[in-house]
Amino acid sequence: MSKAIAIDFGLKRTGLAISDETRMFAFGLETVDSRDLMNRLIQLSEQEKIDTIVLGLPKRLNNEDAHITQNVLLLEEALKKQFPLYSVVLEDERFTSKMASAAMHTAGASKKQKREKGLIDKVSATIILQSYLDRNGLV
Repeated sequence: MSKAIAIDFGLKRTGLAISDETRMFAFGLETVDSRDLMNRLIQLSEQEKIDTIVLGLPKRLNNEDAHITQNVLLLEEALKKQFPLYSVVLEDERFTSKMASAAMHTAGASKKQKREKGLIDKVSATIILQSYLDRNGLV
């Protein structure tokens, strides 16, 4: 089976996560400078057997677009052009940053780690991917 990769896009930093081949588990991969995102995804596509890109879609609680939503939709189009054989899907990312912070607290992260925004982005991407996998799993 192929793997799925998730993107928690930000204007400065972007968190990445990847699934296992069975698509049961999501693993935090890394945080990259958003300017380097496409190059990093190309590298990953050459190293890993990927067929799905899950892109976190930021929305407000009332379902209106967040300030960055249009940037994410532009990224979605760019991903579809760069990776025409991949499935590119949008996944609601509301609450993922709060969930990431809570998960880090539960896991015993230090105060320094909790303030590290790059780590939060990577954990958020993992939550986005796990949510997608749980909803679209083989079970």
